[in-house]
Amino acid sequence: MKQLRLAILGQGRSGRDIHGAFLRKETEKFKVAYVVDPLPLRRQRAQEEYGCEVLENYQQLFDKTDIDFVVNATPSYLHPPITIDLLNHGFNVLVEKPFASTAAEADAMIKAAQDNGKMLAIFQQSRFAPYFKQVRKVLDSGVLGRIVQVSIAFNGYGRRWDWQCCQEFYGGSLYNTGPHPVDQALNILNYDGMPGILCKMDRANTFGDAEDYVKLILTAPDRPLIDVEICSCDAYPSFTYNIKGTRGGLKGVMDKINWKYFKEEEAPEQKLIKTPLCDENGYPAYCSEQLKWYEEEWTTKNLGTFTDATQDLYQTVYDHLMEGVPLVVTPQQVRQQIAVMEECHRQNPLSRMD
Repeated sequence: MKQLRLAILGQGRSGRDIHGAFLRKETEKFKVAYVVDPLPLRRQRAQEEYGCEVLENYQQLFDKTDIDFVVNATPSYLHPPITIDLLNHGFNVLVEKPFASTAAEADAMIKAAQDNGKMLAIFQQSRFAPYFKQVRKVLDSGVLGRIVQVSIAFNGYGRRWDWQCCQEFYGGSLYNTGPHPVDQALNILNYDGMPGILCKMDRANTFGDAEDYVKLILTAPDRPLIDVEICSCDAYPSFTYNIKGTRGGLKGVMDKINWKYFKEEEAPEQKLIKTPLCDENGYPAYCSEQLKWYEEEWTTKNLGTFTDATQDLYQTVYDHLMEGVPLVVTPQQVRQQIAVMEECHRQNPLSRMD
């Protein structure tokens, strides 16, 4: 089995604790050949943990000829310019989320990949999270009937004071957390055009100038309404998914999902009655019937977002580079996500800190 050689840009929470944690274990298919970080302590640690060559800046990679792809895990605001530079220098790139901050930036990145005939992949690993796979499995089975509404909540209570709560660094809940639920939402919506968007953003517990509350409503013709919420001031988070369908519903968190439904062929036959309803004794009555409900449950002890999902996404990169298999998460799909987020920010202009 061929081992792909790669470079990781950045050894922060993403570069080391997500990508690095996976790549230090998965050595059959991948070899970390280079790590780039401006901080000496991080370079020293990387040399010890990966046994790789360490560099201070990514331009030092330009004369290397033994790199199959580069993982761009730099701070969010550097994703577009560094990715474009890498592509223009002939590298395949796997870039962290957020892909970009505007559709124009995303278009420039996509164009650079096309012009240079190189891979541009985006690390949207939540598409492969075990709980989302289960949600998709239930939806695709059709047991819930026509889906009317999908509510997704990535909520909790917390305060934040790091660079990721600053607008100048592409911070805020929508760019930081949002790529996970919004990617899932658009995957469920399955609509090629620009959906209808209504968004409200606020600053609640943040010490920066970017939002930490987002309510996003997505609509499209003949599609369910999708309600995405990302909130840092929810002291009682109750669900990750709540789905309403014509024959049942689903609710759940990342380690437990329940769904119930009835079978239409087993339901009592009813017809519209426009005159007042009454019971057998002639008293006023209300619509009432007995439906046979089926209830199912899925549980897991492995949330898998940073393990199984990461492995699955890296496998798609491996298959693409080795066998030409199309990427599951495409730049065009994520470009739609960025266009949605750009519209959310247009609807909610926030003042900036000096």
